This record gives sequence, structure tokens and C-alpha cells, in this order.
Amino acid sequence: MSESKTVKFKLNGREVEAPEGRLLIDAAKDAGVEIPHYCYHPALGNPGNCRLCVVEVQGAPKPLVSCRTFVKEGMVVASDSPAAMRAQQSSLELHLVNHPLDCPVCDQSGECGLQDYYMEIGRYESQVREDKLHKGKRIEAGPHVMLDQERCILCTRCTRFVDEVTKTHELGIFGRGHGQYIDLVPGKTLDNPYSGNVVDICPVGALTEKDFRYKVRVWYLDETDSVCPGCSRGCSTSVHTNTERPWHNDGRRVARIKPRHNPEVNGWWICDDGRFGYDSLDHDRLGRVMRLKDQRRELSWTEAFEEIASALASRSAGKGAGGLVVIASGMLSNEDWAAFKVLFVDTLGVKHFVFGPEPDQLGEEDELLRKREKVPNLKGGQAQGFGTEIPSASWDSLAKDIEAGKVWGLYVVERDLTKVWGQRTADLLSKLGLVIFQGPNKTATGDLAHYRLPATAYVEEEGHFTNFGGTVQAYKKALEPLGSAKPDWAIFHGLAEHLAGDRREEAVA
Repeated sequence: MSESKTVKFKLNGREVEAPEGRLLIDAAKDAGVEIPHYCYHPALGNPGNCRLCVVEVQGAPKPLVSCRTFVKEGMVVASDSPAAMRAQQSSLELHLVNHPLDCPVCDQSGECGLQDYYMEIGRYESQVREDKLHKGKRIEAGPHVMLDQERCILCTRCTRFVDEVTKTHELGIFGRGHGQYIDLVPGKTLDNPYSGNVVDICPVGALTEKDFRYKVRVWYLDETDSVCPGCSRGCSTSVHTNTERPWHNDGRRVARIKPRHNPEVNGWWICDDGRFGYDSLDHDRLGRVMRLKDQRRELSWTEAFEEIASALASRSAGKGAGGLVVIASGMLSNEDWAAFKVLFVDTLGVKHFVFGPEPDQLGEEDELLRKREKVPNLKGGQAQGFGTEIPSASWDSLAKDIEAGKVWGLYVVERDLTKVWGQRTADLLSKLGLVIFQGPNKTATGDLAHYRLPATAYVEEEGHFTNFGGTVQAYKKALEPLGSAKPDWAIFHGLAEHLAGDRREEAVA
């Protein structure tokens, strides 16, 4: 395919270049000029109904909307001329005619398009009366979204999203003229798997997240680039954390998760499972290194490494490494998988692994984003050979081997065996001489282990995930670890170093 022709045109007195046929609003943004707009969204088209992105084009009889005007060679455009500014201000005033002045109590305050544009291009003397047209407020649109019709500016982004992206058609425009309003289609609820995205694309406070409402002001939040671990898609996200004021947001450190635009992976969207599935980051977390059997007590990491390394080495030497089964996790990062292989394959010589996902780690898949595997990094494990060159045992065969006495120990990484074996789990694990559980959250399996090692959650470390298509993405550290928790790779390295040290001492002796 041949590359599109590049044209030159003038924007606010400066000569810029853009591909021929590119929308003027996008070409301006590429050149560092943000033209005010509401209805236009790169993924939802350009209906041109908000009339805010008007610019002055030399030779045109009147200002033009930049979201429906294409760049041409030699075009002369001004977005900041008196005529353009006057047109933008007039459009903005019409949007504010019936908009309630409730910024102090609106969750959108601090990231609101009306606030921002009024401060940038507004500050005019109003020419309308202050009596407002009242509409519906605090309407539960669905399980995650609240609707305030008075704040709506009828940009139609939300209706276009449910019509064009999810194709579920829950929202519509009703009424006529200035009495128009957004509402639920009769008999429908905004409960599609991607409903939270209408909050992201709403430029005002008409659509807000139930979970976030009145919890914490947006200017108190810190944002960190991350990757969603909810499925093998690995959507690019932004984690918004609240640590400076722990009395806000019900004490939770993570306030919300937003999509981060990535045209190669998730585009502009994320699913509701990934958006709202962060409760485990602050609930039922592990923070102490524990010996749970034989004189239960808290250990230092050095004590734990020494005891576990000694137990693994002595049992492997006496009963064979074939009696140790390691249950791996698709939650591990690429860095974790590399250290995992060093410890269990290169150092201990383990032959038996369970790599496949648990039944609850398989779920619904659709054509938009969601994948069936509800873990982010099975591909990273496969790159190290697990599940391919290194075979993986089944859950049924493992249970039979434990019953038959062929297995003397289990090392469980971030998995809850009760979701596989149910009530049989306690009986099966009681037959083993050594059970080690490692992970960020408390589980029934962790309570049945001999040793319980606290690992960091993905927001407390940095690393890389490889998604189902082979795309490698980095995620960054957003929060400090809880208690004594360490990244999984650091735990694997610590055990490998102690095992290597024990063997060096044996060789010297």
C-alpha cells in the first residue's frame, strides 16, 4: 500500500505538515494544538453536533467545524483568531445554558471538559438568564454507572459507543430541541461487559462510576502506567492510587483503573472485569512470612529461605526430585518465569509441573477484547518451555499421584487448589510432608500449607507480561509492597541462592 501524500498548510500562523485527507482536528493535535471539542472521538466518529471545534479557514464564508474538515495543500487555518474564538465561546455558552453549577460536588470536577474549556476560551459575560431546565438526576443506569441528565451536553458519545462498539443499544436520545436528554432505552439496563467505558468518554459529569462516586478528588490521585492482569489480552491501563489521604476512598490504595490507549492491544477500551476487579489488591493480603506447621511462627526471609531450602534439598536427595510437584501461575511476569525456571528446573531438577489454568481461570470470550484465559501471562511461561517442551500434568493425575504416595511435596504459586479439588483439598494436602504456598492473597490453600510466603501484587512491582498474541508490555510500580512481601522473582532467587550455597558447603565438606 502506498503512503498517503503529505500536504503543507498554515495553522495559527505556523506552517505544518499532515497526511492529505486527515481531519483538521487530528492534524492540529499532531502539531501540538488542541482544538476544543466534545462530540468528536477518534474511535466513535465525527457527528459534528457539539459545534465547539470551529475554526476560521481562509476563503470560507463562515467558521468550519474541524472534526468534519479535511486538510488541503495551502489551507490557512486559525483556531485562535477573534472570529474562531467568538464562535467557540458562543457554542460553549449554549452548552452551559442549562448545565447545573454544581462543580464542587461533581466527581468530574478536575477533569471536566466544561471546566477546562471555560477557563481556556470562556470567561465571557453571559447573555442568558440563569433559570435552568431541570432533568433527571442520580439515575442508576446499570450496576456500575450513574446518570445525571442535567449535566449531559448531548455529545452522543455514550449512545454511539453502545450502538457502534458494544452493539447493545442500551442508551438513546429522547425529546426534542433543548429538551432532549439521554436515557435508558425502555426495558434495558446498561449492563454490557464494557459499560464503564461510557464514563471515560463522557466529557462532563453526566456519567460517573458508582464505585468511585464521592470517594476521592481526582487531583489527589497518582497515575501509573500498567497492564491489566484480568485475561490474556493484557490491556494497557492506568492505575490511579490514593495514598496521601488514606481516610479517603474507604482506605483503599487503588481508587480506580482506567484504559490507556494502545492501538495494538486494546485501542481505547477495557472491559468491566478488568476495570473493577481490583479489590484483591487491598483485601485478604499476605504480608508476613509464616511457618504454619510444627511450631507456628513468623519468620524472617533469611530464616524462611534457610528452612525451605534445607527441606527441599534433603527431601529431593532422599526421595527424589520427581516427588516434588510445582503448580505454576499465569500471573507470573516474564521476570518471574525466568527465575522460576532457574529455581525449579536448573537448581532442583523438578520434572512435574501443573501449568494449565484452573477452571475459574477460564471464562467468557468475545470478539472485542475479553479472552478465555483469565490470567495475563501464560505466553511468558510457554516462552520458558512450560506447557510445551516441559510437559504439564493434569489436576486429576496429580490428585491420583498424591493418593498413591508418589508425591511428597507441593510448591503452589498463586493458586487456590480448593477451586479445583473442593473439600478433597485438605485431605490431599495432609498426605504431603511439605507444602509451600506463595502469593499475594490469603487463600484456603495458603492456610493448609507448611510455609506461606507473601508475594507482591502486580501494582507493587515492575515487570513485563506477554499477551496471547506475543506482544510484550511493561507495567510499572504504583504502590509500595505490603508488609514483608517480595516480588515472586526475588523469592525464587533467594531460594536458589540458598540451595546453591548448601550444595557448595556439601562439596567442600
